[in-house]
Amino acid sequence: MESTPLTHLTETQSIPTSGARAVEPFQLNGMHLLAIPQLAYDVPGGKIDMNGGDSDTDLLLLRRGDKGYEPFQRIAVPGGEDAEFFRIGDRAFLAVASIRRGKGPYEYATDSQVLEWNGESFVPFQSFKGFAAKQWKHFAYDGRHFLALAQGVVVPGHEAENRPSRIYTWDGERFAHLQDVDSQWGYNWHAFELDGHRFLAYADHVRPSVLYRWDGERFEPYQELADRHGRAFAHFTVDGVTHLLVARLQSPSQVLRWDGGKFVVHQTLPGPGAREFAVIQGHDGTLYVVRVNFVLGTPADPTTALNSELYRWQDDRLTLIETFPTTGATDVAAIPDEHGLLLAVSHSLTADIRFAARTVLYRFTG
Repeated sequence: MESTPLTHLTETQSIPTSGARAVEPFQLNGMHLLAIPQLAYDVPGGKIDMNGGDSDTDLLLLRRGDKGYEPFQRIAVPGGEDAEFFRIGDRAFLAVASIRRGKGPYEYATDSQVLEWNGESFVPFQSFKGFAAKQWKHFAYDGRHFLALAQGVVVPGHEAENRPSRIYTWDGERFAHLQDVDSQWGYNWHAFELDGHRFLAYADHVRPSVLYRWDGERFEPYQELADRHGRAFAHFTVDGVTHLLVARLQSPSQVLRWDGGKFVVHQTLPGPGAREFAVIQGHDGTLYVVRVNFVLGTPADPTTALNSELYRWQDDRLTLIETFPTTGATDVAAIPDEHGLLLAVSHSLTADIRFAARTVLYRFTG
């Protein structure tokens, strides 16, 4: 796909990162912060391998100043995959997911942490045993707080160590285990409410991605969303109709429509490679969707230099209006500021399969 001239996105900052896997913007004590977990550093003289590198890494925490985002704190988070900021009352937390540690062979049985803000920095609060953790998601119903961890991977020789994805609940002092979710290679969660239902969408790479519904005590399977290759979700409502975006890495992604009782396929977004979505609104209320693409091919022979896409909702469907170059893109987040809207896009690999890529901020005009 050839890139079209960029009319809606203008690059404003390029931040040095290494194997960046997510971008998590949040506000705290009057500060605008951006958390970026990093999977790996390049090993000098090491072979080219998208699953290699040195995973004894730091999470980057940056603070927005007059000249953009600047370093604020580095936190030891090996094999960083995700960061999720949330509050419980007047307390502030940052959950960080670690997929592995070491320089190879890697330890996938690696703890993931929840950090708490102490007024000056984030410090360890609670540790969770995990295996190839990918993503945390915090959400709350009726004052009850939940924290879900997507994890697991199929690694030859480690089958017995693999763990199911898990949902925890706040007991007033710490997060306690609530339930396991049938999984094998978990990637992502998305919580939302619709027509009186409290839904939790779960993405798995090798097993079906499933929509769960809260029954007051547990999350029970409600509907299959994709048979395999699940990566992420986002939802939006237009003219009273709710749609669910399903990102899939090795299959076309889809737009599902709520028909009053279940989600049905409304539109297929062509091409594999999708990793994440962001739903944004233009100044006139027009709805846009950003899709970032990760890799094509195989881990042994990957293609990371891909175009990611900007869609606009028109005539009851998403219409591609612009593409922009990315390399191993892993996440996208919208950041409101005094001038409008910024988009942060994390890149985990360069075009020549190195980890020293960059996280890029764009000014969105729409």
